[in-house]
Amino acid sequence: MQVPAKNIDEYIARYPEDVQIKLRKLRETIRKAAPKATEAISYGIPTFKYLGNLVHFGGFKQHLSFFPGASGVAAFEKELGDFETSKGTIQLPLDKALPLKLVRNIVKFRVMQAEEMAALKAGKKKKK
Repeated sequence: MQVPAKNIDEYIARYPEDVQIKLRKLRETIRKAAPKATEAISYGIPTFKYLGNLVHFGGFKQHLSFFPGASGVAAFEKELGDFETSKGTIQLPLDKALPLKLVRNIVKFRVMQAEEMAALKAGKKKKK
């Protein structure tokens, strides 16, 4: 069993060069869409955190997976018609171009959700 990566650079380095390129592009797209987010390894995969877990991504044998959570997948259901999805996961085939604009839009949506949730929590705390 492989030891979990300590950081995202180490995680990406474990893949073949062609996959590394795609993982780096995905990472950079997420970074630009969520500049206040911090990077981590969570659940053994690259994670961006902003007011909690924001999105995750990972490499697999035949695809990359982008994990924006159930709300991120549901909100972009129409745009995701060509992709395999499950409740909180989008599979990105390795043999196709990454939908970076779509990833950016989903990340921005998740940032907005995180901020709205934080504002709601802050409002509830003030009422107590």
